[in-house]
Amino acid sequence: MAKPGLASRRNLAALAVLAMLVSACGTGLSSPDDHRKHVVTTFTVLADMARNVAGDVIVVDSITKPGAEIHEYEPTPSDMLKAAKADVVLDNGLGLERWFDRFVQRSEARHVTLTDGVEPLPIRSGEYLGKANPHAWMSPRTAAIYVANIRDAFIRLDPAHEATFRANADAYLARIAEIDRYLHDELASLPAEQRALVSCEGAFSYLARDAGLAEAYLWPVNSESEGTPRQIRTTAEFVQHNRVPTVFCESTVNDGPQRQVARETGARLGEKLYVDSLSEPGGPVPTYLDLLRHDARAIVSGLRGGTP
Repeated sequence: MAKPGLASRRNLAALAVLAMLVSACGTGLSSPDDHRKHVVTTFTVLADMARNVAGDVIVVDSITKPGAEIHEYEPTPSDMLKAAKADVVLDNGLGLERWFDRFVQRSEARHVTLTDGVEPLPIRSGEYLGKANPHAWMSPRTAAIYVANIRDAFIRLDPAHEATFRANADAYLARIAEIDRYLHDELASLPAEQRALVSCEGAFSYLARDAGLAEAYLWPVNSESEGTPRQIRTTAEFVQHNRVPTVFCESTVNDGPQRQVARETGARLGEKLYVDSLSEPGGPVPTYLDLLRHDARAIVSGLRGGTP
């Protein structure tokens, strides 16, 4: 894990100031005339999920911004203030947000971990061998657990709007299920030997399990050493052995090592996949549903041998 840097030490030093700010502020982060509850999430994917369940009833903010790398994020003083004044803080859990314990130290908000109920898959290599793979939201089927946890958290927070939260969650789950059906239907048409997903980070283990894909990746978690000669060699051997037509890399990491795998094996480098963050509005994946659709279509096209 990364050692705290100068920015981290400054943030910790600012906590005492934040404590005074929190006590001096009002009862929420929204305007005084807005009496809605306020929820904070650790990253943009969770925030979009939560907004789909909340509708107009609850205000939802994300700590990290679109495009941010969340594994080694350094919370800012304003982030600390957001958490301190929220009614509920939603995190992913499974070791994803390694900064999270420090982040919530100054918050009295209820904390809800959205992977509660998920059967964790172990990381298969590297420094975190045997620890839980945190990227459970990348499978549409596992995402249903997130949505149910958000719904239940909101019902506890604002029981007067239970019917709204249940209706919103049901409608959202139906749209996620459509993407899951598309992925399974399209993959079922491929020969068994073509059903293999090769990525830079090991972020697709839950999706691969649920979609019946063999899986390989260069490194398990983005904080690991990335693109070592051994990682490239092992991944290239998998690609050659399984005759994988297309390899992929995620939007928030350097794709150079995967380009080398493609050169050594003759595989294509497919479209960028999105995992840890949504894009800005107007970008390729401004919502979680857009992220799932983009990745599903890119994977299907790549495994069919299509060009990016």
